[in-house]
Amino acid sequence: MKTFWLIDGQGHLAGRLASICAKELLNGNKIIVVKAEKIEISGKHIRNKLKFLVKSKKRTNTNPKKGPFHFHSPSQIFWKMVRGMLPHKTKKGTSALMKLKVFEGLPEPFNRMKKFTIPTALRISKLLNGRKYSVLGEIGNQIGWPRKNIIDSIVWNRNIESKLFYNQKIKSLKKKTANYNAKVLFISGLLNLNIQ
Repeated sequence: MKTFWLIDGQGHLAGRLASICAKELLNGNKIIVVKAEKIEISGKHIRNKLKFLVKSKKRTNTNPKKGPFHFHSPSQIFWKMVRGMLPHKTKKGTSALMKLKVFEGLPEPFNRMKKFTIPTALRISKLLNGRKYSVLGEIGNQIGWPRKNIIDSIVWNRNIESKLFYNQKIKSLKKKTANYNAKVLFISGLLNLNIQ
């Protein structure tokens, strides 16, 4: 059965999440990963950053335009991790990779949908307490991804809007319950007068 998965990447370990995504993609499921900038990698931040910087210096000696091409945004880094776990040069692997979409932040159609977390890939359950870890968005920001501030401001604005909406909803509910209680008291008072 072919299904659609919307996965919230926040708090997941990159490799574990990528392997689960690769397996499900090969089974024919469509997967969308949001909040890619909050996916985590085990290990010290500086060590992971240096790994990415060393990798980004590798290029074709004769003509650098021929590749390899190194990505800086967290969504593309995670996409390439999943690609490494798929047989992407075969027809089956290519079609599986086409079913994967990865986004930074929480784009508009997905912010109202139910998002899944994968317990076997969560850092809090798989990494021992006190172990160092780094966040993909921070690494990407330091190796050349320019859009971290934009994503953070969008998320911050959305959080403020949701808090305002929630406060207005609570006020309207309190007003409705107060009106309802007043009606109940009025009706019960009338009933008491009629009985006496």
